Amino acid sequence: MTFESFDEDYVRRLTDGDSEAGDHFASYFENVLYLKLRVRLRNLELIEDAKQETLTRVLLILRQRSGVKCPERFGAFVNGVCDNVVRELGREDRHEEPWDDKVEEPVDPTVDPDAGLISAEMKRVIRQVLAALPEKDRRILEAVYLEEIEKAQVCRMFNVQPAYLRVLLHRAKVLARKAYLSGAGPHAVNPQKG
Repeated sequence: MTFESFDEDYVRRLTDGDSEAGDHFASYFENVLYLKLRVRLRNLELIEDAKQETLTRVLLILRQRSGVKCPERFGAFVNGVCDNVVRELGREDRHEEPWDDKVEEPVDPTVDPDAGLISAEMKRVIRQVLAALPEKDRRILEAVYLEEIEKAQVCRMFNVQPAYLRVLLHRAKVLARKAYLSGAGPHAVNPQKG
């Protein structure tokens, strides 16, 4: 997440009800406030209440024309309003429920959720690269990177020490890189030369 700097024009547009500034304000500060509030409040409902109350109060203060004297410190102003809201919520609800670990983190709108997907072509290349490797190297790479088995368990599977597993992984990655660079054919790598 990148942090923004604010100026007099931004605060004026927000005060005047400019929709673009309002959209930016809401999306930017929802993320910033969530990061702050999840440490201070251990209940998702309270976090949402505090975020919404903070955003609403900031807009009310701005629109009453009594708002921000130093626009370049607008972020600190919002932060201060949030602190006040948290104190008030704390007085109202002294017995907070424990944090629910099953609650999903909010999705960052700047991250493309499809970016991590591997195309069908890439899957084909990976299969070819793995097929070109000696069986032990292929099995180690599959266990660690594709099946995401804990390294301690991989050590037990291959009856090796952690230090030697690092050596085996390094060798397997070198062979995989050579197979990839040579076209990833089924017999592209000669392990005796690698």
